[in-house]
Amino acid sequence: MAHTTIYVGCTVPQLLKGASRIFPSHSALGVLRHSAFYYCTVNGTIKSKRKMDHLERTANNFRQEVITQAKVCGITNESETVKRLRLAIANKDFTFKAGQWVDFFIPGISVVGGFSICSSPGLLEREGILELAVKHTVHPPAHWIHTECTLDSEVALRVGDLHGYQEGKGNGHKLGTVKLYYSAKNTSELLYKKNILDLMNTFPGKITCCFHVTQQRSQICKELQPHVTEGRISEKDLEKHVSNNTSWYICGPPPMIESISKLLSNIGVPGNRVFFEKWW
Repeated sequence: MAHTTIYVGCTVPQLLKGASRIFPSHSALGVLRHSAFYYCTVNGTIKSKRKMDHLERTANNFRQEVITQAKVCGITNESETVKRLRLAIANKDFTFKAGQWVDFFIPGISVVGGFSICSSPGLLEREGILELAVKHTVHPPAHWIHTECTLDSEVALRVGDLHGYQEGKGNGHKLGTVKLYYSAKNTSELLYKKNILDLMNTFPGKITCCFHVTQQRSQICKELQPHVTEGRISEKDLEKHVSNNTSWYICGPPPMIESISKLLSNIGVPGNRVFFEKWW
């Protein structure tokens, strides 16, 4: 039977990382569950803990042993608050899978960053390039990227692995569909919107997206207008997608995740069908 996946988020969506992860079948869904490992909550409940740094928070996650040197070869302002970092990787043995993150080591800074990889494994294979999208915060690694990082800055990376994950073989399931609800303050903060529109055009009927903006002040461009709703993601938006074959993935800050989790519970989505990573 076909499977449906709903992504609800206000950060860069994971579906951009590789076409092999776009249409989760039941076997692929298991991969996505394991990608969260210890920090994926599946019951819609967030438990507050004291704030931990990245290495402490992910201490139980398996990591590749090799720490690889990388050089910054591109810096782009994706929005007023997010920079895209292009990193040239010289080590030909460096690999990753869609959905993984990197430990980010900066010379002279003791705090280690943890950032999800936003480029595809294919880009690394073709060009030796890995990309990160980093939002500005006071956290030392993110602050360094936004205030001190320049072209040719040298850093080191280590991939956080999907320990114990085994890719499923063919199981007869049909390709599913993906519905993305993506919320931001305004359209300038909708990162990778062109990539998302391209995916929708490439896979018509399989990938759809509804952008939500909450504080739009300027006119919305013609290309985006059919896909933009002003206002927050609501119960009415999501309830039409509730079914036994739908999985829900939430990405965003803790208050947003908590709010959407409660909303899904209210419309009858079982807790074991709701997934999000705890990166705080």
